[in-house]
Amino acid sequence: MVNTLFSRPEAFRDINTHYCPGCTHGITHRMVAEVLDELDIRERTVGVAPVGCAVLAYNYFNCDFAEAAHGRAPAMATGIKRARPDLIVFTYQGDGDLASIGMAEIIHAANRGEKFTVIFVNNAIYGMTGGQMAPTTLPNQRASTCPFGRDVNTAGYPIRVTDLLSKLVTPSYIVRVNTSTPSGLPYAKKCLRKAFQYQVDGTCFSLVEFVSTCPTNWGMSPIKACDWANSDMVPFYEIGEFKTPEEPLPEAVRPEEDEK
Repeated sequence: MVNTLFSRPEAFRDINTHYCPGCTHGITHRMVAEVLDELDIRERTVGVAPVGCAVLAYNYFNCDFAEAAHGRAPAMATGIKRARPDLIVFTYQGDGDLASIGMAEIIHAANRGEKFTVIFVNNAIYGMTGGQMAPTTLPNQRASTCPFGRDVNTAGYPIRVTDLLSKLVTPSYIVRVNTSTPSGLPYAKKCLRKAFQYQVDGTCFSLVEFVSTCPTNWGMSPIKACDWANSDMVPFYEIGEFKTPEEPLPEAVRPEEDEK
């Protein structure tokens, strides 16, 4: 008798992906698919993928999908979720998409408390378009548009999206996880499931940021890229839960205080 210990999630199509060797998009994809299966929500899930490396995500997930304009996935997700609140809606966005052209979209969606889930893949560079400096590129990190490294005196410092969104008053679930080391994957999966569960329960907006690798545009081997993500990215992009909906509102903005 043979016991199957590892199999393809039903929410993940049996098709080869287009991602580069060593890219951690595949790991994140599988986690999303597993969570959809475990929560039994695949048949009522709609994903939204904008421009970027994950633009072809609709080929890989066995659920309904829509493609949004660059950076506009939160706006499309808002429309879908408001029109059909019974659906489970998630966006899948890279840092060049979400933290640059889509920055206003994500901030206002989170501030409004839109009850969908955001998968935010941060590999500190523009992947699909040629390795340009992204809003998340680290200080002194090289990119095609800053071959001598990011100069914070002219380009500013990297934007910590998770930290930024966690400062909003609106209740939400905001967390950052790491996919560049095997030991970080169980925690990443746990947080991702929690984010989707909050949506199933109709609780709040949620965003899970995945610290990820881009071996091709970093000019590294897959193993070295994982090592660099752990040694350089993780210290700058701290791992952990930054905000949960259970946290009380700040005293200064309590509605009852305004009425006094």
